[in-house]
Amino acid sequence: MKKYRFVLLKIYQNKSSKRYTLMQTFGDFPEHYKTEENAKVLIQPVSYDGTSTWIKGASEGPQAILDASHYLEWYDIETTSEPFKNGIFTDDIIYPDSSPEQMVKEIQTNTKHWLNKRKFVITIGGEHSVSIGAINAYHEFYKNLTVVQIDAHADLRDSYFGSRYNHACVMSRVKDSCPIIQIGIRSIDKSEKEYMDMTRVFWAKDIYNSLNWINELKPLLHNNVYITIDLDGLDPSIMPSTGTPEPGGLNWYQIVSIIKNINIYSNLVGCDIVELCPNSQNKAPDFLAAKLIYKLIGYKYVNK
Repeated sequence: MKKYRFVLLKIYQNKSSKRYTLMQTFGDFPEHYKTEENAKVLIQPVSYDGTSTWIKGASEGPQAILDASHYLEWYDIETTSEPFKNGIFTDDIIYPDSSPEQMVKEIQTNTKHWLNKRKFVITIGGEHSVSIGAINAYHEFYKNLTVVQIDAHADLRDSYFGSRYNHACVMSRVKDSCPIIQIGIRSIDKSEKEYMDMTRVFWAKDIYNSLNWINELKPLLHNNVYITIDLDGLDPSIMPSTGTPEPGGLNWYQIVSIIKNINIYSNLVGCDIVELCPNSQNKAPDFLAAKLIYKLIGYKYVNK
């Protein structure tokens, strides 16, 4: 069993956040592939749990994913590749100590910084509200952007608990700027129905036993696609470690097939994976999240 020594190297602090640079990065890969100059992929960890309304703990998700990633096998059987060879650089862990509105601005600024350096940015949360800032930056950077949401919940409230940037409002804020597609939805508030375009929603109850529906995605996608993955989109049998688990979710092969086909149909430009609420007694969900990121990188760069 590998053991790792976690040493705090630096603390950066301003009025809105702290940043910690740790020796731990995404994956236990050779150092050559983890440097900024050699990396195509940028991992942006955001430890924020400011608007969660049930089970707290998503702020610990980024570190749990980084920890688990050190136990990944480097070779991916399906793509017959070693995705780490595209280079994976891990940014400082960002700990916003601010309102959700300020947090969104900070993540938007940080994401734009890395997009200007031509990185494929993968944001790991943290609660789902961290996605807003990242997607805002992508909307500025890429034209004809479609956002695909994999989630148990619609997240289409206009405001919740006094904030328009609550985790329950994420897709309302995204929909303000670009078209969305929703996959795996199985829990909504009545008020959200009026904001849903039913021609762009793939309900969990309709797709749980088939992959044939994936062909229906193609005409809905623009040239550039961003995927936002709330891990409660997966079934609690394989992903119990979320703040708001819902029965009847996607399985492993469904979610990787969705990502694989989106990458075939369109230019996958970025993504986020959020809402891991780690449980110290069950590390399997942490590893699932890390492997999902690694699979996504493999799909992004296979044969490219």
